[in-house]
Amino acid sequence: GKERILTVDGACGVGYAKIQTLAEMLAKLSAGSAGNAGNSDSGTGGGNGGMATLRPINGPDDGPLNDGCGAEHVQKNRLPPLIYTGTGTGTGGSAGQNQQGRHVPMTYAASLDGDADRVVFHYHRRDAHAATPTFRFLDGDKIAVLVTQFLQEELRALQAVGLATGLRCGIVQTAYANGAATAYVRNTVKADVIIAKTGVKYVHAAAHHHFDVGVYFEANGHGTVLFSPQFYRMLDASEDQLRGQYGHRANVALQRLRLLPSLVNQSVGDAISDLLLVDAILYLKGWTVEEWDGLYEDLPSRQCKVQVLDRSVIRTNDSETRATAPSNLQPALDAAMAASDAALRKGGGQNQQHLAPSRCFVRPSGTENAVRVYAEASTQDAADALASEAAALLHRLCGGVGDPPRPIV
Repeated sequence: GKERILTVDGACGVGYAKIQTLAEMLAKLSAGSAGNAGNSDSGTGGGNGGMATLRPINGPDDGPLNDGCGAEHVQKNRLPPLIYTGTGTGTGGSAGQNQQGRHVPMTYAASLDGDADRVVFHYHRRDAHAATPTFRFLDGDKIAVLVTQFLQEELRALQAVGLATGLRCGIVQTAYANGAATAYVRNTVKADVIIAKTGVKYVHAAAHHHFDVGVYFEANGHGTVLFSPQFYRMLDASEDQLRGQYGHRANVALQRLRLLPSLVNQSVGDAISDLLLVDAILYLKGWTVEEWDGLYEDLPSRQCKVQVLDRSVIRTNDSETRATAPSNLQPALDAAMAASDAALRKGGGQNQQHLAPSRCFVRPSGTENAVRVYAEASTQDAADALASEAAALLHRLCGGVGDPPRPIV
């Protein structure tokens, strides 16, 4: 088949050297495989036997750490990383040295952050009606959906022959997860979704408590998969029953699930293992990154924050999806969401049956006297308007500081 090349942006940080080492190891494995087919001219891997050719860029000596590159830059700015590698400008110094990066369209790429505990994916999509390729970004939500769908498919292959019954598999999200991702998991993947408080320690604990196979990824690409003792007991019991049934779909699923914990680092914060997990799933499913991206389209959203005199005035429920104090805040937010939905229905323009409910929540900052706002709707204008209304309500009802926030445009 066609060689698969995965460009990996190391954010000019510590992950770059490990990707280099891994690329060399995969190249040797590829070169030693049958027929030595698909070898790359780059010398970084052959793409044979399902292994993608890893092409690392942005090492510590190429440019400034996390400056215009890396997972955080890509996720927050929705922009591709600058490529410092090969420009001849990098000496590993600071941003003040005016090192010049360049943008190059990539068909399959991932960005680590500086200490390699987060990963996001991206590519440039060629649209027939566009003069230039469109930059597309796949965040932790998309990773979690891909992994959960794969797990559900493999477990159902076992369940079809009476195995793995009663095993709890699902995904833990926070209120910040895009509503389209949540809807896809519930309605298409048909996996359980738990909404936990924002923060890795909370989602990790929820995955451990609620599931035997629990997936969680924050939007920034920080996450993992957890496996309970019941999962390993299921593997042993299934192996006894399927012994000798080679080629049976259930046996294929068993072997995949048996190998999976060897690829997943259950101690959260290993972007390289997460990167390999995603690539392995795409290979097994025969998908391109564009096909993965096409599972669902994110709903437009907007985030902002409002300065207040005392953030302790604002309290929320455990999942941070609803405000519990002040008592008049949540009813006002509910009214704003209902008004947003009514305006969208009245405006038409989209298929009314496919309009997603507008969604908004607020939560106090953990570090400053401010309240963070998240708003989501079927159009960007509606999401902006809902975020503006929520910010105005916070300022009015919760002791806002200074002038009322200006509408977001």
